[in-house]
Amino acid sequence: MNAVTDHPAAAPDLAVHHFAARLSFETDCADVADALRSGAPGFVLLHVVGSDAAYARRHVPGALHLPHRRIDAATMARWPMETLFVVYCAGPHCNGADRAALALARLGRPVKLMIGGITGWADEGLPFAAGAEPGDLRTLDAA
Repeated sequence: MNAVTDHPAAAPDLAVHHFAARLSFETDCADVADALRSGAPGFVLLHVVGSDAAYARRHVPGALHLPHRRIDAATMARWPMETLFVVYCAGPHCNGADRAALALARLGRPVKLMIGGITGWADEGLPFAAGAEPGDLRTLDAA
């Protein structure tokens, strides 16, 4: 026996439920990148931590900067209620994406967390963007 086999695997029907649930809460960097490349991802990608300067230096292409502390009903009113949000933060050592996902869920918004965050994006060798994005919330707020 060893740490892997000390506990038997779950029954397949329980495994289906467990893994289907995980996929309804999380997505990964490669899947987000593929969706973004399609041109019609079906979600709004939110970079939910860090300063405006840090976001401007490096973020996932297409992501809007919305720190989790700014997620409230007034800010989210610019999107229809059924809009899916995908949130990410610095990486596995950061809980900003969890905080953002919780805030969005409390507002009745569909949300998924991009596991790995910026660290995972870099690990996948995916490109970063710099500067503002079209539809950047700072630009929208100034209008």
